[in-house]
Amino acid sequence: MKLCAPSLAYAGCSTAGEITPQGLEEGHALALLLPSGSFSAVSTMVENLSSSGMDRITGEVATLRRLLRDRAGHDRAKSVFALCFIDGLSYAEEAVTSAIHWGLDDIPLIGGSAGDDLKFETTRLISNGKVTSDSAIVVLIATEIPFHVFKTDNFLPTDEKLVVTASDPDHRIVSEFNATNAAEEYAASVGTAPQMLTPLSFASHPVVLKVGGEYYCRSIQRMHADGSLSFFCAIDDGVVLSIAQPKNMVEATRAALQDVERKLGGIDMILGFDCVLRRLDARNRQVFRDISELYRANNVIGFGTYGEQYRSMHLNQTFTGIAFGERQAAE
Repeated sequence: MKLCAPSLAYAGCSTAGEITPQGLEEGHALALLLPSGSFSAVSTMVENLSSSGMDRITGEVATLRRLLRDRAGHDRAKSVFALCFIDGLSYAEEAVTSAIHWGLDDIPLIGGSAGDDLKFETTRLISNGKVTSDSAIVVLIATEIPFHVFKTDNFLPTDEKLVVTASDPDHRIVSEFNATNAAEEYAASVGTAPQMLTPLSFASHPVVLKVGGEYYCRSIQRMHADGSLSFFCAIDDGVVLSIAQPKNMVEATRAALQDVERKLGGIDMILGFDCVLRRLDARNRQVFRDISELYRANNVIGFGTYGEQYRSMHLNQTFTGIAFGERQAAE
């Protein structure tokens, strides 16, 4: 980037797969360029998330808003959205997302947690030549192009409940459900043996948490040798989870994209953040090619995440996106 476009500001992260103009792929570098004639952007990198106060993050976002107003001008600054990229192994996404949202006021936030192809070792954030971990990047973008922020998932809660009775919240590890070894109790609930549990099992049988009348995924990342389970999202003692029953991923996603198209009067392109577990589940259910074609047909580009941000929430096993409409449709 420095060699080819030294004056171009940029932000990005490592991923768990990409959504390219050809659909779902892996092992690619993907860049989305925003034309300066239609977009104004400012960004900041928040380093050392593990030792950062949330007030500091909120303050940096407020400073960013003032900077964008000065740069974009009053008229364009009326229509603004925020992107964020967060270290997917930081154990801090909930707090960071909430702090960013607080600083944004009514500006919609959308984003994804950086991945490392399911190695769960180190994820990287990049911003204008700097490469870090334990960081988050916030980008504020003003545009006169019509846009719509949305999310979609494909699960329904069942009556099968798992109560967290022993956990390590700082590291998102659950050692007991219902006063029983976590892996054993989870495996029994989904009808398999603990030794058969794999990332595919967790993708196919997510657990969900009810918040404010809506259910949100609390996806399991991996099983440890002692039968404890690591999660992609915050977890704590006393939390009541429900085993979820998956819906048809292709039809649920198609319906969400059709709804977005109706609201915008046509889709030019979509920047999407797609949970890596959806990708695994699509392979497991043999709809990977169908989902990939759906993304290609709707001009979706983006990447596979270790978590998704949507307004004030950090989510799992969800597709979050921002769709851009046609300028002519807006006029």
